[in-house]
Amino acid sequence: MPAGKRKFANKKSGKFRRSKAKPKKNKSTSNSDSGPQDRAPPPKKEDAVDDKINNYQWSLENQRQVRVNDFLGKKLIDIRIYYEKNGELLPGRVGISLSVTQWKKLLEYRDEINAAVQDEL
Repeated sequence: MPAGKRKFANKKSGKFRRSKAKPKKNKSTSNSDSGPQDRAPPPKKEDAVDDKINNYQWSLENQRQVRVNDFLGKKLIDIRIYYEKNGELLPGRVGISLSVTQWKKLLEYRDEINAAVQDEL
């Protein structure tokens, strides 16, 4: 085999590599470099903040809070530790979000849970 073609082969196995097919680019008829003109601007983050203001929240102790949030059109009961950054209270990674079904199931066990921790109450 000529040495010029050998440079495309894998040195260990001696097999030739296949080139991956590259996707074809869409050719634009526009001479503009600015991109598509009909693209809508990204949504403002202020809208998401306004939704959070209308939610219900209760403080437990320290920075633990219970909040009822609307996430993607579904209500969630969020029990979470919050932290303060730049004067704003932000949700931490430690916590749990329960769906309404899970929350109702937890409330069904309320008496059994209270009996299990009776010494602490």
